[in-house]
Amino acid sequence: MSTLLEQLQAESIDLAQPRLGGQAIAATDEFFAPLERMLNPEPAVFIPGKYDDNGKWMDGWETRRKRGNGYDHAVIRICSGVIQGFDIDTSHFTGNYAPSASIEACYSPTPPDEHTAWTQILSAQALQGNSHNAFRISSGETWNYLRLNIYPDGGVARLRVYGQVSRDLSTLNQGEELDLAALLNGGRALCASDMHYGHISNLLAPGRGVNMGDGWETRRRREPGFDWAIIRLAGVGEISRLVLDTAHFKGNYPYECSVYGTLYTGGNEASIAAQSLYWQELLPPQKMAADTEFSFVNELKKIGAVSHLRLNIYPDGGVSRLRAFGQLKAE
Repeated sequence: MSTLLEQLQAESIDLAQPRLGGQAIAATDEFFAPLERMLNPEPAVFIPGKYDDNGKWMDGWETRRKRGNGYDHAVIRICSGVIQGFDIDTSHFTGNYAPSASIEACYSPTPPDEHTAWTQILSAQALQGNSHNAFRISSGETWNYLRLNIYPDGGVARLRVYGQVSRDLSTLNQGEELDLAALLNGGRALCASDMHYGHISNLLAPGRGVNMGDGWETRRRREPGFDWAIIRLAGVGEISRLVLDTAHFKGNYPYECSVYGTLYTGGNEASIAAQSLYWQELLPPQKMAADTEFSFVNELKKIGAVSHLRLNIYPDGGVSRLRAFGQLKAE
């Protein structure tokens, strides 16, 4: 049985990651370590013997020892979305971790101030030091700012905010082209045959990949077959242009790629991999090359409106980004 943290990681994405707009806004105290480190997408590290002017260097957010009433708190911006759970990670904080924490949320077009009305979405919970402290919540509302309260002080290495992106697509102009697969528009990577070197959510992230680790890469296939990834689009639409980018993949890019699609109308996404065997071919197999962005228009088949795509890579390898441009289908 998977742990709660593994379930959250499989079901959702980190809405606080900087590439989706996550940002440190303010904190009551940052004496030992700045708030922005808490949102670093890389796992926290410990460097023995490393000190700065204020003491031991710690990879996270750490406040000074409080000598009076009250508690510390920090405000962060997240990508607008529905939150499913948190990981309040105290890795490497042993005698200096925050012993308890709660989280409040709001939705605001501007940064919160003293007049902001906050809603508690995680009541005060005891934390363990040098641990991943995972919590599931049931809030169904959309939030874009959080306030992390720590009682009374201490350190948090990383805060992961697991959920799904929410974007109101009804404001788009009629006929406007949209990347229906993009994370920021509400696209979601559902499952894949293999994610040994990189998670499929990277395929839908903003911008070009920054390095080979910022993409989806499978292990070397030693048996017949091919690897694949399934994506739920932000909305139903007809795809007019596909972009596949092998940025930074040089000795390990796929030999060929193809894309299938469907208008998913029945069943449960838990069985979507099996059902994808019968989807329609949108993009026939195309020869790939190292570290190259490919754009396909004329190669696409007319299969109508789709809600889900399956990217196939033959036989294995790495792809940095997938873009699926099209127009939303009118309701």
